[in-house]
Order: sequence, then C-alpha cells, then structure tokens
Amino acid sequence: MHILLVRHGETSWNRDGRYQGRTDIPLSSDGEAQVRRLGVRLAHVAITAAISSPLSRARKTAEAILVGRDVTLELDSGLQEISHGAWEGQLSTDVEAAHAEMLGTWRSRPDRDVPAGPGAETLGQVEARAWPVIERVTRNLKDSDCLLVAAHDAVNRVLLCRVLGLPLTRVWAFRQSPATLNVLSGPALSELVLVRLNDSEHVSPLLQESLHRAL
Repeated sequence: MHILLVRHGETSWNRDGRYQGRTDIPLSSDGEAQVRRLGVRLAHVAITAAISSPLSRARKTAEAILVGRDVTLELDSGLQEISHGAWEGQLSTDVEAAHAEMLGTWRSRPDRDVPAGPGAETLGQVEARAWPVIERVTRNLKDSDCLLVAAHDAVNRVLLCRVLGLPLTRVWAFRQSPATLNVLSGPALSELVLVRLNDSEHVSPLLQESLHRAL
C-alpha cells in the first residue's frame, strides 16, 4: 500500500506566525494556489481512498487533490491539529514574551507529556487519537491501493515519528512545509518505508521553503 500524507496549504495565520491549532482558519489565496499545484502534481496518481481532518484548511487541501476523481473523502476528528489552548490566535512573539519558559520547553524538549500551551494537548495525546485513525483506514488496503491523508503539522510529525520509530522528543528533527507531500509505502502498516519526506518542490524551490514562527 501507499500513503500520501500531506499537510494543508498556507493560511494567513501561518504567514503571520499565529498559533492556530484547533481554530478553523481557512486557506489563504497563496495556500489555495499551493494545493492546486499539489493536485496537478498528483494528477497521475491513482488514489483509491482519502481521509482528512475536518478543519477546513485540511479538507480543502484534500478536495483540491481529489478534483475529478471518483473518491469519497472521509473526515475524522482524530486528525485535527494539536490544541494549543490559550496560545491559539496569539502571535509567536507575544507567546514568547508571556510564556518564555513554557515555550522554550515546547520548542526544545517536546516529550510526549509536554503541553503545547496552557490548557493544550500534548504530543502523546495527538498520537493516541491520530494513530488509531491510520490503523483503521489502512486495515483493508491492498498492496496496490493508495491512501490520501490530509492533516496538519503536528499530526504529520507525530505519525512520521511513529513510522520511523523515533521518540517524540525528535518531533522537530524534520520540516513539514505548507502543502508538503510525504510518501510511505509497504505491505503493512508495521512495514512502511518513508519514500519522500517534506517534498514541497511544487510550492517552493529547494532551500527556499516557507518557514513559519508558529506551529
């Protein structure tokens, strides 16, 4: 089986450096263009199943990829972005000024029990709700089937750490750019191999990826 794990396109809050988490912020015009380009890039790929976070930025990303395909998009709240609690809607600069110690821990030692803000979720909680979704939707996939998963930065990082056998302390060891593509393949979920990581060639040139100040 093959899994196309994508992150949603850019939002205005991404560009501003605001923590958005569960807040349902739509794609910006740039984000809409990014996901259209991703859809064009994947037009030749035979996608047989698709699932997305219900947040509109992820759902619209999946829908752009599925244009013209006879594939039903399933929505599952287990794939929603990590909750940032009281940080949601705040600029990263303001969070850094008000919660320097907590933010420093989140950025440098984000273990599975470290909350992503006051009253927020932890990476361990994200894994506990997102990984069972992947287990369920891949259970009956055949070798030649291709699953599209449209989710979010933290969700993708947690899933990729699980596949690679990395502890969640290594969640910042790789990027997840807007509208990025990750490809995993293997005969079973426990045997997946990472084929492509953070492939965003359709969005920005090599070494010129979009970087944001907030997750």
